[in-house]
Amino acid sequence: MEPKHKRRVRYSGTHPKKYNEKYKELNPDLYPETIEKVIKKGSTPVGMHLSIMVNEILEFLDIQEGQIGLDCTLGYGGHTLKMLECLNHTGHMYALDIDPIESVKTKERLFNKGYGEELLTIKQCNFKDIDYVSKEVGLFDFVLADLGVSSMQIDNPERGFSYKKEGPLDLRLNPEKGIPASQKLQELNKTQLEQLFIDNSDEPYAKEIAKNIDSFLKTGRLIETTTDLYKIIEKSLSFIPVNERKESIKKSAARVFQALRIEVNNEFDVLIEFMEKLPNILKSGGRVAILTFHSGEDRIVKKAFKEMKNLGIYSDAARNVIRPSKEECHMNSRAKSTKMRWAIKD
Repeated sequence: MEPKHKRRVRYSGTHPKKYNEKYKELNPDLYPETIEKVIKKGSTPVGMHLSIMVNEILEFLDIQEGQIGLDCTLGYGGHTLKMLECLNHTGHMYALDIDPIESVKTKERLFNKGYGEELLTIKQCNFKDIDYVSKEVGLFDFVLADLGVSSMQIDNPERGFSYKKEGPLDLRLNPEKGIPASQKLQELNKTQLEQLFIDNSDEPYAKEIAKNIDSFLKTGRLIETTTDLYKIIEKSLSFIPVNERKESIKKSAARVFQALRIEVNNEFDVLIEFMEKLPNILKSGGRVAILTFHSGEDRIVKKAFKEMKNLGIYSDAARNVIRPSKEECHMNSRAKSTKMRWAIKD
């Protein structure tokens, strides 16, 4: 019996606008010419993630055939694929991801490229649990951690990561665990919200936004969707001059969503625990590269590397951050805030 033909999604106008309407971008293997056009415009195709600073990472890690590597944040698998190519079908790659939805897709994608379980092992777990992984499989020659949220998560409105798309206000990296951001907001008072926005994203209008969120919730209404929260942020910044308001609202919305995501996923505590355990999973001379995307993350990584270098745990560590090239930032706007730091185990 032949499989039933599935018609493509219909949409109004000449170009698809909604996530599920962009069927060509969601099927990159079938429509490579569409993917190329989107990337050339400086955008990321929906359902995809463009790996950042690949050349800089590979240059530092200096991967040799036969080595054992760990990608702590698998995501779309772009970095993992490049590291596998460097290994040239020798050694072994391990990769971790907390996201049960995207990790399954990535495993299949890499398997179809010829990287089966003899070359690649994917584990669904938080990267703070690297000590358990290492206890099971041994020490690593090289480690990568890309702390950014994958574009596939941002673009999918059902995940609630972006103020730009209507969806449930969730923000969980693993939607099967913890509580969504909509529920987290109900647990925090005005003072706690203000401090959260300051600590997690350096939000300059934290006081105004926290006050309006608190006032809204006290009326008995709930902030259930990304649009609900965006409208409150918009109202909070109504005092800003008209010619500056639109851009200010956009930037504050991005920071507030980031701050909530960090809180919901306990990201700072997870990163601190990861940094403490990291040297213990590296072989002598082992190399680690970490990509951060905001000042809070970078401060934690910088502090840990500096302290452990002073203690002689690392023989060397980056004194300055490495930034993506102007060309990469032009091709991929999501690369602009990236900072890379590295260290070498003594």
